[in-house]
Amino acid sequence: MHYPLEIPVGPYHIPAHLLFEMLAYTLGYRLYVWQRSRSQDAISDDQRWQIFMGAAAGAFLGSHLLGVLERPAELAELNWLIWLDNKTIVGGLLGGLVGVETTKKIIGVRVSSGDLMTFPLIVALAIGRLGCHFAGLQDGTHGLPSTLPWAIDFGDGIPRHPINLYEITMLFALAVAIRRREKKGPLPDGMRFKIFMIGYLFWRFFVEWLKPAWFFPFGLSTIQVACLAGLFYYRKTITLIIRNNAN
Repeated sequence: MHYPLEIPVGPYHIPAHLLFEMLAYTLGYRLYVWQRSRSQDAISDDQRWQIFMGAAAGAFLGSHLLGVLERPAELAELNWLIWLDNKTIVGGLLGGLVGVETTKKIIGVRVSSGDLMTFPLIVALAIGRLGCHFAGLQDGTHGLPSTLPWAIDFGDGIPRHPINLYEITMLFALAVAIRRREKKGPLPDGMRFKIFMIGYLFWRFFVEWLKPAWFFPFGLSTIQVACLAGLFYYRKTITLIIRNNAN
C-alpha cells in the first residue's frame, strides 16, 4: 500500500485521512442519536445542545492548544496556521471535559452527560485513527522505527510501529470491557464515561514512548503530562475501581 492513501473520486484524489475523519464525525453522531432515542435521557434537548456547544468549544481550544505545546520549537514562530494545524485527541478530550462541566454548572445540570457519548466517541476515535494510519507520515501520529514483524513502512523505507492500529485495537478492547462490566449490573451514573477516559488516558500515557515525541528533561512528553493531569482529576474514581476489583 502507498502512503499517504488517496481515494480517486472522478478526476480528483481525496486524502483518505479527510474522508475517514468526516466518516468518524458522521457515524459517531448517528450512533449518539440512536442511543439517545432508546434511552430515558434526564437532560432536555435544549440542555443537550448547550452542553454540546460547550464540549465543542472546549475540545477545539484544548486540542489545538495542547497540539501546539506538543511542539514547543514552533511556538516562537507565532504563526496562526501552526495553531490551526496542530491538534491532539488528548487535548480535545480534556478540553471538551472542561467545556462540558463548565456549561453544566452554568445551566444547572447535575446528572452525568457523558455516558451517552462513550460508545459514539470510541467508534469515532477508531474510525479517525484508521484515517490517521492511511495518512502515513503526514500527520505525525506514526510510531518509532521497529524490527517487529508487523512494523509498517509508511513510505520512507523505515518500518515503524503502527501506533494507530494499536490504538484501534485498544479502543475495541476497552469497549468490550465496558460492555462486559455493564452486563454484570448497572454502573453508577457517569461511570461508563469515566472508565473510558481513565482507560484512554492510561493508554496514551504509556504508548507515547513508542512515538517520536518531544520530551521534557524529566522524561515525559507534553501529552503525558496532560494525561497525568486528567488521571489526577479522576483519582477518586480510580481508587474506587481498584477497591471494587480487590473485593
